[in-house]
Amino acid sequence: MNWSAEAEAKLKEIPFFVRPAVRKRIEAMASESGLSGIDLAFYEDAKARFGQK
Repeated sequence: MNWSAEAEAKLKEIPFFVRPAVRKRIEAMASESGLSGIDLAFYEDAKARFGQK
């Protein structure tokens, strides 16, 4: 799954010990939406669905 530089940078703000799980969940959400990549807008939307700001 391709990540934009902006989305990747935001992912790196998440603590390292949960980052792999968050990446996997966001990639699964993108796949379910028919996307082949993750941009900042999708990342922010996915985080909002997790209940994060």
